[in-house]
Amino acid sequence: MPESGERHLAQELRDLGLFAYKSPEAKKDACAAALTFGQRSKLSIQDQRKSLPIYKLKNELVQAVHDNQVLVVIGETGSGKTTQATHGKIGCTQPRRVAAKSVAERVAEEFGCRLGEEVGYAIRFEDHTGPDTVIKYMTDGMLLTEILIDENLSQYSIIMLDEAHERTLHTDILFGLLKRLVKRRPDLRLIITSATLDAEKFSGYFFSCNIFTIPGRTFPVEILYAKQPEIDYLDAALITVLQIHLTEPEGDILVFLTGKDEIDHACQSLTERMKGLGKNVPELITLPAHGSLPIEEQSRIFDPAPPGKRKVVVATNIAEASLTIDGIYYVIDSGFAKQNVYNPKQGLDSLVITPISQASAKQRAGRAGRTGPGKCYRLYTESAFHNEMSPTSIPEIQRTNLGVTTLNMKAMGINDLLSFDFMDPPSPQALISAMEQLYSLGALDEEGLLTKLGRKMAEFPMDPPLSKMLLASVDLGCSDEILTIIAMIQTGDVFYRHREKQAQADQKRAKFFQPEGDHLTLLAVYEAWKAKGYSRPWCSENFVLYKSLDMARDVQGQLLSLMDRYVYPSSSLYTHFSFAGKNYSKIRKAIAAGFFFHAAKKDQQGGYRTLVENQSVYIHPSSALFQRQPDWVIYNELVLTTKVYMRGVTVVDPKWLVELAPRFFKVADPSKMSKRKREERIEPLYDRYHEPNSWRLSKRRA
Repeated sequence: MPESGERHLAQELRDLGLFAYKSPEAKKDACAAALTFGQRSKLSIQDQRKSLPIYKLKNELVQAVHDNQVLVVIGETGSGKTTQATHGKIGCTQPRRVAAKSVAERVAEEFGCRLGEEVGYAIRFEDHTGPDTVIKYMTDGMLLTEILIDENLSQYSIIMLDEAHERTLHTDILFGLLKRLVKRRPDLRLIITSATLDAEKFSGYFFSCNIFTIPGRTFPVEILYAKQPEIDYLDAALITVLQIHLTEPEGDILVFLTGKDEIDHACQSLTERMKGLGKNVPELITLPAHGSLPIEEQSRIFDPAPPGKRKVVVATNIAEASLTIDGIYYVIDSGFAKQNVYNPKQGLDSLVITPISQASAKQRAGRAGRTGPGKCYRLYTESAFHNEMSPTSIPEIQRTNLGVTTLNMKAMGINDLLSFDFMDPPSPQALISAMEQLYSLGALDEEGLLTKLGRKMAEFPMDPPLSKMLLASVDLGCSDEILTIIAMIQTGDVFYRHREKQAQADQKRAKFFQPEGDHLTLLAVYEAWKAKGYSRPWCSENFVLYKSLDMARDVQGQLLSLMDRYVYPSSSLYTHFSFAGKNYSKIRKAIAAGFFFHAAKKDQQGGYRTLVENQSVYIHPSSALFQRQPDWVIYNELVLTTKVYMRGVTVVDPKWLVELAPRFFKVADPSKMSKRKREERIEPLYDRYHEPNSWRLSKRRA
């Protein structure tokens, strides 16, 4: 291939095809399999490319793409799975934002173009493409959004679904939509790539299409199993780290654990145990890796260990596919991960520690073979791997809230969801629950068809309650404030607790707490950061994640652009924010317009009772309202840990619920109440309103 920038990218693609890798490190470190531990490749990028297993099969693969409208490509991690372009645009989906962005950046660099010109990427609230873009990397959710606008994807000649084995919610919807599309467009080429053994299943679903297998991995990985089941996998992981550090050749270690608390404990324990070994033992640099870390701390995991030292990265499954860390030669696999499971009957998200699948175990082991030959220590027996682990993980579509998916499919004109051609159908209860929620929000009519409001809600790439909340804020004259709150919700955790300064972090956090609740607290944090000129040092001083606020700022800008595109007026309640002495009732009312079905009232027996399911719930200890415990609240979500906790809690006036959701709530008739119910009405509402029974609420039944 000519040097970068020597010829126009599109011409190079037509002549030679595009070789795409999962990360910059995957390209940089691909080299001969005969390396020993600790030795890294000094080959040029071109020589590294030629050393990949895929390179020898390039011509055969290019021909297979030409000859087959649909092709399943199977290759182990690090083999260098590829596709080729002939004309038009290539769309390549990734299951995660970070992968779409990093691959696009690397490919643009190698081909000598600026990111956003011939090579670009699109992720939610961030679009770096232009009219000259030939290769577009994107999340699978973004491709779904494009199908909503153009059901034929007419600008694309090739669609590649990469890492299809991860079976994200959006990937599974794309399977069904693209299966329809290839029938309508014989000129479209569809490539499904996977690193696992799902080939036969994928092929059977896509018209028994051909399978192209890429043998081998870049580097061999030796698998070592536990001789007997480990009673305490966390302690076993720590012992294994020390064993490797004291007995194995140089090379960094990656440990897979399930969550932040485990990781913090492991890092602290390793530091203490290393001190007990004395000064003659080489230093072990301990680094955590999980989603709630500040970007400055996250980036440390990519720094090479100084000479004579070794680093150990203790991570969640974020390091299974999203991140590739240079220099890892040893992987310790606990065999467990936290998985989000949604109960549609209760509207409850549970983070459950579950055994990983065989596919995930293979993916984890592959992390040890990216830089050189490696070892994977599995803290479970070989018998458990073969007999107790499922071949693949449960697809996300079977364990998640389907609200936004249902709304988008309705917006595409797919009305009979129960008969949609899913590879693995979700439960009917999950689909019905999603449609009931959309009906209560006014997005669907009595026949299950999309309403005008539903069409407007589908224009925004977020969960239906948030889009309803935004549209309500336009009428209430507080869209600027709601845009900020939504942007902050979308970015995830805002605060972090440094493991060595937890008390100080809690004190700083409490200063932002607003008496109206968590949504106004998020607004207060953003406005305080904005008043400080979007300062990074200010974030560090206040234990606030700069990356989250910076992302919120970007999301806010993208949402404003969408508001402009669809001609929604922007408005703010106040010119300057001063939270003291204001109740911001219009903001809270807009929030209630989206989350009214998540209403709860204080229970005399302790905690709260949800209005819809009469479920016992509690305010999360991290909430701004934990100490206050108001009478009536709405919440973003329920999370099951030690109890069922409400997260994202705001104080509401119960009168708003009937006003905002006449399809969902009605005023109860006292004459039809049981004696117990009549007695219950005395507390806490009896003395609060002119008519004692008038705001006793019940769920409206059809």
